[in-house]
Amino acid sequence: MTRLTALILALLPLASQAQDTDRGQYLVTIMGCTDCHTPGHFLGQPDMSRFLGGSDVGFEILGLGTFLGPNLTPDPTGLGSWTDAEIVTAIRTGVRPDGSHLAPAMPWMGYAALTDQDAQAIATYLKSLPPVTNDVPGPFGPGEPTGGFVMRVTTP
Repeated sequence: MTRLTALILALLPLASQAQDTDRGQYLVTIMGCTDCHTPGHFLGQPDMSRFLGGSDVGFEILGLGTFLGPNLTPDPTGLGSWTDAEIVTAIRTGVRPDGSHLAPAMPWMGYAALTDQDAQAIATYLKSLPPVTNDVPGPFGPGEPTGGFVMRVTTP
């Protein structure tokens, strides 16, 4: 094996990871993840220095409580301890590594049909983000004060 061939073979995984990161960024963008997971987004001033670092606005779902979009960065207050497989499972099934369910506002049912490659690309991208320390509070039970701005989700 020539040195050039060995170098190319060594760099292939890096190229694949870069493609996954690019694809993941694209998917996170078109899926609107920043809407619910970036501070300031719902107030019209997204804080891009804390991109996907967790919302500062809660969703109140009558009878269920109030939920804030959690930190999706690789910080320990976010997805730092989650494996790629656990992120993929949560995106597709709405179930966290501890077996608890994601907030009802998380549209995982729409993401259940993601291909393996696309779900993995999202996990790879989220793990590549700069860590943001933000231990998002909640969930809060019905009527429990949140100490912050809350949007109420109602049904007709």
